[in-house]
Amino acid sequence: MTTTAPPARAARTADAPTAAGGARAGARRREHMACGVLMTPFLILLATVFLLPVGTAVWLSFFSDDQPGLGFGPERTVFVGLRSYTAVLTDPTFIGSLGLVALYCLIYIPLMVIGAFALALLLDSGVVRLRAWAQLSLFLPHAVPGIIAALIWLYLYTPGLSPVVELLAKGDITLDFLGVHTVLPSIVNIALWSNLGYNMVIFYAALQAVPREVIEAAVVDGAGPVRTALQVKAPLVRSSIVMVAMFTLIWALQLFTEPMLLSQSSPMINSRFSPSMYIYDAAFTRNNYGLAAAASVILLLCTVALSYGVTRWTNRSQKEAAR
Repeated sequence: MTTTAPPARAARTADAPTAAGGARAGARRREHMACGVLMTPFLILLATVFLLPVGTAVWLSFFSDDQPGLGFGPERTVFVGLRSYTAVLTDPTFIGSLGLVALYCLIYIPLMVIGAFALALLLDSGVVRLRAWAQLSLFLPHAVPGIIAALIWLYLYTPGLSPVVELLAKGDITLDFLGVHTVLPSIVNIALWSNLGYNMVIFYAALQAVPREVIEAAVVDGAGPVRTALQVKAPLVRSSIVMVAMFTLIWALQLFTEPMLLSQSSPMINSRFSPSMYIYDAAFTRNNYGLAAAASVILLLCTVALSYGVTRWTNRSQKEAAR
């Protein structure tokens, strides 16, 4: 004998999946709304301080202020297409500034990453006494504004004022810190002094998160301090190393404050020493905003391309290491 479910009960059974699906859809909508509310301040800030300036720079790079006729007419803004980009890319001073910044990066970035990581390893190993005071003393130079730091080192580099130069002279050592072969290492020294402690703190925080039992197991297996640091600790904080290297690369490409202040005392530093100084000179000395905007866009593209290359290379290295 066949029994049939009551009509009301059958309807409730048929509507159950629909109600569950509607509840899930409602939960997803609420999650999306919450994400949207939380992301709105970031998106507004991103559009205000990045997307809008970049869009303005791109727009300005296609225009220039020209005077018709023999130059006696009123100045007007005209569309010039890629003329500003061609002028920048064919300007030997801009190409030279890119090459100089590339050399600066080759010197500065390895010294910064290796130096900061070495200091963090020393603090993490427990060899350094008064660890908190050592960490504070190394971080303090970063608290000094970049302009003040450059002025301090300008005083230490200037002959006749610097006690360092005077002390070297007493030992019959003549060293011009702002000479043709030493000006770039002098700038690297200022940047290292200012930022080494900051990156050291990042590495030290990452090393503190490494499980102690992993390090103890390595020591039990016979690994010495150097082997433990290079083969155990360094792979576990690889993401922090990549982050510091990428941020250091981005900051290095924007080199401006140190050479701008040192240019007042060194003829080796001209107004177009770095790409950022080239942009500043084009905009505020030559009043050529189209040229400055084109140089800014080129510098941005170089920064994005190099950052993307570093990211792809590190991701590929991590995949190969995982295999």
